[in-house]
Amino acid sequence: MKDPKTLTLDPPPGFSLFPSLNPQQNTVTFHQISTLLITFLAYAAFHASRKPPSIVKSILDPDTNPNPTSPQSGWPPFNSARGTQRLGELDLAFLSAYAIGMYFSGHVGDRIDVRVFLTVGMIGSGVFTVLFGLGFWFNVHLLSYFIAVQICCGVFQSIGWPCVVAVMGNWFGKSKRGLIMGVWNSHTSVGNIIGSIVASSVLGFGWGWAFLLPGVIIVIMSCIVFMFLVVNPETIGLELPGEEEEEFVMGMDTEGTALVDLQKVGSEDDDDSGRVSQSSVTAIGFLEAWKLPGVAPFAFCLFFSKLVAYTFLYWLPFYIRHTAVAGVHLSHKTAGILSTIFDIGGVVGGILAGYISDLIDARAVTSIIFLTLSIPVLVLYRLYGTISMSSNISLMFLSGLLVNGPYALITTAVAADLGTQSSIKGNSRALATVSAIIDGTGSVGAALGPLLAGYISTRGWNSVFFMLILSLSVAGLLLVRVVRSEIKGKVNEGKWLWFSGIAH
Repeated sequence: MKDPKTLTLDPPPGFSLFPSLNPQQNTVTFHQISTLLITFLAYAAFHASRKPPSIVKSILDPDTNPNPTSPQSGWPPFNSARGTQRLGELDLAFLSAYAIGMYFSGHVGDRIDVRVFLTVGMIGSGVFTVLFGLGFWFNVHLLSYFIAVQICCGVFQSIGWPCVVAVMGNWFGKSKRGLIMGVWNSHTSVGNIIGSIVASSVLGFGWGWAFLLPGVIIVIMSCIVFMFLVVNPETIGLELPGEEEEEFVMGMDTEGTALVDLQKVGSEDDDDSGRVSQSSVTAIGFLEAWKLPGVAPFAFCLFFSKLVAYTFLYWLPFYIRHTAVAGVHLSHKTAGILSTIFDIGGVVGGILAGYISDLIDARAVTSIIFLTLSIPVLVLYRLYGTISMSSNISLMFLSGLLVNGPYALITTAVAADLGTQSSIKGNSRALATVSAIIDGTGSVGAALGPLLAGYISTRGWNSVFFMLILSLSVAGLLLVRVVRSEIKGKVNEGKWLWFSGIAH
């Protein structure tokens, strides 16, 4: 009987239709770039289809109408005194299903063809995004309908992240991983920007269009993934250049000795048919992955940092719409487009965090610096962001840069480092499981953040910002021990001697 943990992968069908894509015609670098672009566009499509709920919030909920001279409108069942709470519950339905599904998706993703699994997730996400929008044309006013659609959509959306991280981890080694992953992870912000612009631009035709177009985009992108995505080099008979890389060291004992031995990671053998057999490498177990050095502290750090990032993702357009900037309330469309400044800052933050973490070879130190700096910036944004449009834009940009920097770093380079560390012999089949644990735990925080914001905002936005600042503080504290270990490691190596007092 075939071992269920043994997996044989076929080249994607697009290689048969376009022979010029075969490795005999192209280099490893060509396929690395192709993989980076395909996974980038795929996850950008995921986030574009995830953005519409935040754009239509101020249309569905008439509870706080910034213009008393305009008629109260809205969409039942969200046009009641509990409108913001119900919108928060809608976010909770999606993100809870997303968080729970993430754990299972990572487990499954390490055991089946990631290309097919990712395609299924994209098609399902597109279908249920469209179904939410169809509620507009079919005049649906049942809260249970919208919640059910969001739950199903969350399950399919959870497939995306562990799959794309696993593919990227297979194609790119640790060298410059932070910078590469930082650039690549801008797909999150790019997807948010695309989703915001597309959804905001069609609001005049009815809020259903804000869901229909992003849903169609992700379905179209799923066809490209199915046809051309190569899960790992061995699938098409390629082998990455040998790289003696020191794996991610996440712990030190009391003497300063690494708890994880450094070792050279070998590549898997491939056969003559262009198919890769992974019978010698078994998928790591869920509980076993939790016990890997560094997984737990980064996972719980992401819980709080993602809580903040997703509160902005789901409520920032609503906040801008209902908060006067220079004494003027902005339109639904303008508020939605203006909120993309936060995501543009996120692009810069993700790249900058990745570059710095490569430069100093310390992921945790980089993360805690960004988290610490984000606290005063959020205070300034709340206090002075409404004075003028320029102050609003500049402080929103800095907030996005500092909040999304560590979030991007942890979900990409850190997850890939932890999923290929030497304690598991560079087992690439642990990548999806480890990334799912980290992002799944973060997604639990992402589910709570928007829900809490929906309830707390009724007491005033100062309370919401207090929640965000408290969350960032806890996220930083969770990394203190890892930071000390990183600094101690650098001191023992003869580097960072000026940190010797902190390390010891």
